[in-house]
Amino acid sequence: MELYETRSLLGRTESVLYVCFQFCHGHNTRWFTLCRKPDQTLSKKRKKNKSSGYVLAAVPVPNSPLAHSTTFVVVGSNIYNIGGSIWNEPLSKVSILDCRSHRWLEGPSMRVERYWSAANVLDDKIYVAGGCDDNGPSKWMEVFDPKTQTWETMLNPLRERCDNLVSKSAVIDDEICMYGYRCVAYKPKEDRWKALDIGNLDRGWAESPYYVIDNILYCYSAIYGMRWYDYKVRNWQLLTLKGFKGGFRGLSRFTGYVHLGSYGGKMAVFWYSYMLSSEEKNIWCAVIALERRNNGQVLGKVETAVEWYDVVLTVPISYMKSCQLFLLLFDARRN
Repeated sequence: MELYETRSLLGRTESVLYVCFQFCHGHNTRWFTLCRKPDQTLSKKRKKNKSSGYVLAAVPVPNSPLAHSTTFVVVGSNIYNIGGSIWNEPLSKVSILDCRSHRWLEGPSMRVERYWSAANVLDDKIYVAGGCDDNGPSKWMEVFDPKTQTWETMLNPLRERCDNLVSKSAVIDDEICMYGYRCVAYKPKEDRWKALDIGNLDRGWAESPYYVIDNILYCYSAIYGMRWYDYKVRNWQLLTLKGFKGGFRGLSRFTGYVHLGSYGGKMAVFWYSYMLSSEEKNIWCAVIALERRNNGQVLGKVETAVEWYDVVLTVPISYMKSCQLFLLLFDARRN
């Protein structure tokens, strides 16, 4: 902790990618961080075929609560686990993982008990929507301010358009877009709600892993590969990938689920593949720098010297069979 305090005084921070495995049975949740192994300097002769040097390192996080992707958010160096999942009773409980000490702390409870709610962060405030039995306009959403440690309910005049469970949500252009029965958007700076005509957004968003980086929504599809959504013209665009043999379109032929996240402003992609003639599986990671061209096109780059893709963890097949194959990706700022 003394080291973190010193780094904070010097204004030094780092991005740490946290990965969570939720097991199907019991309350066993395991946490990892993406780390660079030390002493990775190799000769030029071996540079072409060298490993990236990155691995998933286990992090001892005792008494970790159940994990669900829509109820986890990151603010600074804290990971918030909000409410309950759909398999449990609705909860108002808020647990906070301090990424400096790796200890769970109890945060201020929400005003409303919720399950499978949608949590998003905008301007360092946490907005939680849906997932409550009493879904009146005054209870559908509430907001938490980490600075004051207080919750406040938000009035939703478009409640009739909103489903109890929000299946997808994202922050794009300072608006919180929420997709359930129909789509609505809330802009906190103007305290304005609007019915969102998403056009063909749901065709790529509703059933795909997704993530927003620099106000651009990215989705992976086994049919189309990686795509991004142009919010202004309401249309999907294919993402051109360089340096990755075959691109991401072929991942579904030999891998399990694909998961997207942010890692220091770059895209982190996780997937797993079977090992032939083996009782193990490989978990892969690719880190892609995203560059926006003047013509509006977004390109992804995977370069050996800077960006990379590699196996970061090998696990027994039995381990993965008992584990729910989604990964929760958190890009936490740590002093």
